[in-house]
Amino acid sequence: MNYFKQFFNCLINFMHRLTGLSAQFITFLFVGVLNTAVGYGLYVFFVWLGFNYIGAPFCSTVLGVLFNFKTIGGIVFKSHDNRLIYKFFGVYAIVYVCNVLGLKALELGGIENLYIAGAILVLPLAFLGFILNKKWVFN
Repeated sequence: MNYFKQFFNCLINFMHRLTGLSAQFITFLFVGVLNTAVGYGLYVFFVWLGFNYIGAPFCSTVLGVLFNFKTIGGIVFKSHDNRLIYKFFGVYAIVYVCNVLGLKALELGGIENLYIAGAILVLPLAFLGFILNKKWVFN
């Protein structure tokens, strides 16, 4: 595990020097990729178990957010304070609302393809999530 941690830290430092972005934000993005994979894996698992289109995303989202809380809190912000979970859920709610509003704004602006609109919003929403988590949840 130590080699993986060293490799990860080396990769983060390289990306920091390459992009000028903070190492913490780059770590947040990498952890976001991990969280996405876990969330999708949970979704596939619940579909495989026979859950319907309501149950599978609900269960995978709840478990995914709990997993995300531990990874973002522990890896990105070095916090293990479980009392922050309510604020963390609040950040997810705010990002969700901003996502919906952003999709509608892009549609009104002529970008009606939800795949393209969603792709346009990925980085701004990730940045919003990072700032809210940094300033409000894990400050």
